[in-house]
Amino acid sequence: MKGVVLAGGLGTRLRPLTSITNKHLLPVYDQPMIFYPLQKLADAGIREVMLVTGGNSAGDFLRLLGDGSDFGFRTLNYAYQVKEGGIAEAIGLTRTFVGGDRFVVILGDNIFESSLAGTVKAFERQPGGARILLKEVDNPGDYGVAELRGDRVVSIEEKPKNPKSNYAVIGVYMYDSTVFNIINDLEPSARGELEVTDINNAYLRAATLHADILEGWWADSGCSIDGLLQAGIMAKKLRMDGSR
Repeated sequence: MKGVVLAGGLGTRLRPLTSITNKHLLPVYDQPMIFYPLQKLADAGIREVMLVTGGNSAGDFLRLLGDGSDFGFRTLNYAYQVKEGGIAEAIGLTRTFVGGDRFVVILGDNIFESSLAGTVKAFERQPGGARILLKEVDNPGDYGVAELRGDRVVSIEEKPKNPKSNYAVIGVYMYDSTVFNIINDLEPSARGELEVTDINNAYLRAATLHADILEGWWADSGCSIDGLLQAGIMAKKLRMDGSR
């Protein structure tokens, strides 16, 4: 199993903080934001990771993270996303790194309490396909929204005006290597990007998409200044609880 962390984007919702740096390098309590998703992969036993970034701060990730050995990785690879082409396009940049393996994708501004180890093991037991994580939120219209029938996902809609549930598809996705064929067939959305929701819906149509509900707290730390603040407060509480 390999890991991918996506750390691109312009971070416009966090300006002026991101006027001089990538949002994933901003502090969340006592660590750079990017440390959190990398540590989740390491704790789940993943040892080969690729980080996808872009913009003028790309070199800062290399200076900060080096070869990834501080996280226990065997390799930490880097890919550069030239333009704002969307999450699916960024995933496509990892094709050579992933090869025929399965892999876990985490958006670099997703910070959460629970371990990924159980979900990774469940994904390894699947014959193939994809696995996503869901979280009940107060503002589902800001995310991809999963409609559930029992514990089964029956539809996913990107940022709907009238959400069919309160379950957001958060930024943790697990795919087999057929995802790259799916990405090849995607068309840009109205905003000119290749959408990860279209990937997930392709797996859903093939009846190979599985989902788990994320336990514990979750923060979209890149969504706003308030989101960044709340992530820091939660991270501090988790650190303090863990030190007792």
